[in-house]
Amino acid sequence: MASEKYPQQTFDEFPPVPQDEVTLTLKRDWTPEEEARAKRKLDFIIMPILTLGFFCLQLDRGNIANALTDNFLKDVGISQNQFNVGQQMLSLGIVLFEVPSNMILYRVGPGKWLTLQLFLFGIVSTFQAFQRGYAPFIATRFLLGLTESGFIPGGLWTLSTWYTRAETAKRVMFFYFGNQIGQASSKLLAYGILHMRGVGGQPGWFWLFALMGSFTVAAGVVFGLFLPDSFNNPSSTFLPRKVWFTEREIHILRTRVVLDDPMKGKKKKHIGLDAFKRAFGYWRLWIHLFITLCNNGPQRAFDTYSPSIVNSFGFAPLTSNALASVGFWIQVPVSYAFSYVSDHFNRRGETVITGLSCHLLGYVFNRIFTEINNRGLRYFGVVWTQTFGTFSHPLNIAWMSLTARDSEERALAMAMVIMGANTAGIYGAQIFRADDKPRYRRGFSINIAVLSVGVALAVVRFIDQLRTRRRAVEEEATTASTESTSSVEYAGDSRGPSSPGLESDSKV
Repeated sequence: MASEKYPQQTFDEFPPVPQDEVTLTLKRDWTPEEEARAKRKLDFIIMPILTLGFFCLQLDRGNIANALTDNFLKDVGISQNQFNVGQQMLSLGIVLFEVPSNMILYRVGPGKWLTLQLFLFGIVSTFQAFQRGYAPFIATRFLLGLTESGFIPGGLWTLSTWYTRAETAKRVMFFYFGNQIGQASSKLLAYGILHMRGVGGQPGWFWLFALMGSFTVAAGVVFGLFLPDSFNNPSSTFLPRKVWFTEREIHILRTRVVLDDPMKGKKKKHIGLDAFKRAFGYWRLWIHLFITLCNNGPQRAFDTYSPSIVNSFGFAPLTSNALASVGFWIQVPVSYAFSYVSDHFNRRGETVITGLSCHLLGYVFNRIFTEINNRGLRYFGVVWTQTFGTFSHPLNIAWMSLTARDSEERALAMAMVIMGANTAGIYGAQIFRADDKPRYRRGFSINIAVLSVGVALAVVRFIDQLRTRRRAVEEEATTASTESTSSVEYAGDSRGPSSPGLESDSKV
């Protein structure tokens, strides 16, 4: 849309950003070129930083799967089933502190809180290198979950405040590229780092945790230096006097977001009890939560044991880590294609249903191939499952974000869905057990059943969405028809607008 001319207005002077429940006076007074430049600058600042944080989180959370191929269980002195309990403690720590963490972020801002979180879980991850015995293993997994809690919903909520609804799914998927690239890179990096076994008299997995944890702490410095907090405070934590956007750019970015969703201009300083009642009483958000529960339990379980499963096909232990990364690399362009369709064509439900169905098909393949002694075919099943295992989750999150009715509900919805993802990790950690290895027939059968429920829920939610849209179109058509009829009656009546009999029609 071309900008209008405002002779008395200087674009260097804009009204202050409201501090509480105040509606902005909205005015689209910029050119498409200005908006494109401001959005491009936002993309180059926000997206790489948030994606880096997710990359680090996945390295620290997922390196335990790579350590399994380097005699981790034997060195630490725990069994596979005890290892599964540790994975449950990780998820439990995240679940317990997920909502409180998001409330802190809502209060102090993402710049400070996300930066602090990177430092905290980076330090915990580093000290995982020194764990020996069951109790230290359980403690470090729980602390890692506690410090990581809130980071993902915090990142998602941050995206929702800087971007319009139509831009959400693509940015969410880009954010999740950090997760996917972290999953893939961690396995390739592990292939090299685990060869350090014996250096300094330490096992290879010691260096895996120490080096990756230190990298996360360094990433926390990047967050502190460059991540802008909000429209109200567009500067970073470590450089509070450095503003990354001009006043004109902030005006454009803020106004375009509130024009798209006026409720984003009414952010409160606190999330009240009423917001909790609205969010937790809104059944559509619960559908999205249960979709996440169904998708992420099987996915989390499979991701943990995929290097070990590949190893059981007859590949060398460390080579199995590298081979277990292939599906995640393929997932990156595939997930981008799905997010493009979701965003560009507004096909939220269809992309989620398709992604979940392909994920389900992966476990069907794996279950069938367990009976076939062909490691190439069985490896294909692993690659397919990895390719389609993760990205239905961010697509579902984008769909859920658009379902939320205001910024408070959106913040709580983000916490709900990520809490659901980690609750899924609690039950998912026990799907692959020692008495079922190496083919995990029971495990794959459980995954098939759980994903089938997830697909059914997505279909139900999609049908509901179609019905809601249809009702909205019918109501709009009825309203237009009524207004048209009133206009015709008024135009054809000789008594004119002052006639008492037509006064109510003219008001309508």
